[in-house]
Amino acid sequence: MQLILKPYDLKLRHTFTISRESYDIQPTLIVELKDGEFTGYGEATSNPYYHITIPKMMKDLKLLEPFITENSNLTPEAFWDKMYPHLKQDMFALCAIDMAYNDLYARRKGKKLYELWQYDIGHNPLTDYTIGIDTIEKMVEKMQELPWPIYKIKLGTKEDINIIKELRKHTDAIFRVDANCGWTVEETINNALELKKLGVEFIEQPLEANNWDGHKEVFLKSVLPIIADESCQVEADVLKCHNHFHGVNVKLVKCGGLTSAKRMLLEARSLGMKTMVGCMTESSVGISAIAHLLPLLDYVDMDGAILLAKDIATGATLKDGIVKYSDLNGTGVSLI
Repeated sequence: MQLILKPYDLKLRHTFTISRESYDIQPTLIVELKDGEFTGYGEATSNPYYHITIPKMMKDLKLLEPFITENSNLTPEAFWDKMYPHLKQDMFALCAIDMAYNDLYARRKGKKLYELWQYDIGHNPLTDYTIGIDTIEKMVEKMQELPWPIYKIKLGTKEDINIIKELRKHTDAIFRVDANCGWTVEETINNALELKKLGVEFIEQPLEANNWDGHKEVFLKSVLPIIADESCQVEADVLKCHNHFHGVNVKLVKCGGLTSAKRMLLEARSLGMKTMVGCMTESSVGISAIAHLLPLLDYVDMDGAILLAKDIATGATLKDGIVKYSDLNGTGVSLI
């Protein structure tokens, strides 16, 4: 088995702004695992909030190259267990290699990944489309540029309620809002009252990640469901989020890939929590991997590839929120 690392700069269609940052380019790392006629693909993006860079991921994976290539005949679960002790300080790199290995393993078996997992794709949730923070006029323009059944609206400004009121004038679509740690407890409880009237389905991560007393108060008092994101990074966080959030948004890059994401989602479901997977503006490599988890989800945010000016891969496609799988086996990805 051969390890190949390919860094890319993904150009976005629009400047993407959340409560703590803005960017026009998303650096990403594509990992290829080649084994004879089969190739598996994985991806992880850089992220300043989590102190992850492309050079760091490449260095961490190159150091492990002999170890990676000699463990080519394991199940994905056993492969993850082998990699974790060496990459637990770089879960993004672990995600990329785990995703590539899952893809490769399913291609060797001649199956799509969801088929290998024996998942029923007949009731998959629709994906939302994200509108980043901008002027209200520009946010309306972005929404009208791509009519969609569900929008996730990034908030964390002094005009949050006015933004939603104005956007609501232009669509009957479902709204979800994500404050990315930008609100206080009082703001969240008060905003929830107004947002519910405006057809908002849930609020994602309103408070700072470690404000557990605040999360508990919001959980008890909010009239809208609260979904954890920054507070739910790895497997141990699911239980911590129980009775502090109504659901969890699992990000593959944060938890170490598909193998650990599956365990987190199953645990959340066993605790009666809502389940969601989100993306980090990946190309179709990362987005196509998410598609195979859809049968485990109540909600999904996998619009990363359609936020790009130009994709670097083909795979799962999105139309009107509906995910269509590639005809290829594994995660269904092919690099352009």
